[in-house]
Amino acid sequence: MAREHLLPPSASSLSASMRDLGYSLETAVADLIDNSISANATTVDIFCDLTRQIPALAIIDNGVGMDADELLVAMKHGSTSPKEKRGVNDLGRFGLGLKTASFSQCRQMAIASAQNGQIVCAEWNLDIIDEKDDWIISILDEDEIAELPFIELLEANGAIVIWRNMDRLLEGEHGQKRDEIVNEKLDIVEKHLALVFHRFLSGEVRGRNKITISLNGHGVEPFDPFCKKNSATQLLPEEIVRIDDELVQMQPYILPHHSRLSAKEYDYYQNRSDYISNQGAYIYRGGRLMAWGDWFRLIPKGEATKLARVQIDFPNTLDESWTIDIKKSRARPPQQVRNRLRQIITKISSRSTSVHRGRGKKLFEEIKAPVWERYADQGTIRYALNKEHPLVQNLLEKLDLDLPAKLNLLLDSVSSSLPVEMIYSDFSTNPRDIKQVPVNEEQVVEKLKILKESLFGGNSPDAEKFNEVVLSLKLFENHPEIVDKFIMEELK
Repeated sequence: MAREHLLPPSASSLSASMRDLGYSLETAVADLIDNSISANATTVDIFCDLTRQIPALAIIDNGVGMDADELLVAMKHGSTSPKEKRGVNDLGRFGLGLKTASFSQCRQMAIASAQNGQIVCAEWNLDIIDEKDDWIISILDEDEIAELPFIELLEANGAIVIWRNMDRLLEGEHGQKRDEIVNEKLDIVEKHLALVFHRFLSGEVRGRNKITISLNGHGVEPFDPFCKKNSATQLLPEEIVRIDDELVQMQPYILPHHSRLSAKEYDYYQNRSDYISNQGAYIYRGGRLMAWGDWFRLIPKGEATKLARVQIDFPNTLDESWTIDIKKSRARPPQQVRNRLRQIITKISSRSTSVHRGRGKKLFEEIKAPVWERYADQGTIRYALNKEHPLVQNLLEKLDLDLPAKLNLLLDSVSSSLPVEMIYSDFSTNPRDIKQVPVNEEQVVEKLKILKESLFGGNSPDAEKFNEVVLSLKLFENHPEIVDKFIMEELK
């Protein structure tokens, strides 16, 4: 008969391994903020001070705080079983996040917590664990607590997490190079928190207070990936999936074409996201964004779904079905949700495509004689210069002998050489950077004179026809005042 043998892991080896679970600075900080939100905090302040003799990072909240016994439970690895039923507003999962997230960035992590002005504090130090090869934690006394960085910012109720000996964060650098590295990471942290907690920051989470998060005194503004404030954003019908008597809510959105965004909106979204890479499902657990920008291999990312987003909400009671990882940065939908999502994608892909292409189609339809024509021939699509355009027709009439044939050859060559792939690439990534028109007023007037001569020669000019051709060329669309002035002075 087999006999039992106790075989505990090496504390030194296991703690070292747990540092490499894949946390980045932003996912580590987000994991700690989950604890603040679960503690009903309404403010979370993050400070990173590299000017101290020992650089430190602190995350301070005004939550309910912990007493001595609760603090030790929180500091214990695996403090809560993932099988244990959590409160509806609890953002935790494995009881490991606080420790693993902290150790991914530092070797020394302390938590001081206050309830009614009474402060208790405990600290993990990986150097002590390595030396003793055991899970030894330090309980700090009043004098040691008083010397902690940022401790004076802790309110009568709340908690502060303090990182010191930040070997991973600082990457072994010193001076200006170290500061540049950290500042770049902190910028990523701010953008990450603005997205992950955007519904908490804007007060959208039902049953939860609106929270404020600051980073080195700078308030974090929520980033809404669905652009809901823009009236051109399309809100499609919500879908509901039931799993084990729990509801999973699926809300599809179609984002506006870039031409419907204000300059401020465009810069804001272009700086923080890319329409192609960030299309997909956005998975929320208790209002907290877990994973995003993925169709879960149901379809590849592409133009058809470029503007499509699906907000999916599920409660923490379905964690097992969603295979949440320790970092809470990955979530795989259960089969019922995948099946419904596949149906939603079919509906929204055509809507997304029509929004993206509709603007170009509208331009073709609005212009009586466009310079470019789109042809759909036997399942293929091609673009060609319009040989019926007045400018082309006037030029052909003035050419003698074999020159019209040569001009037609030139037009066909230009049409067939249209750099579709390059245009697609540039327009997909930076559509508003594409400028095809002259910017110099003198150049605009000179081209208007040449156009007048080409169309009318020595004949009496027709202002209405001239204006139609001007609109079709798109060459002067950024200079309507100059065009109007030219028509008034030269054609009337």
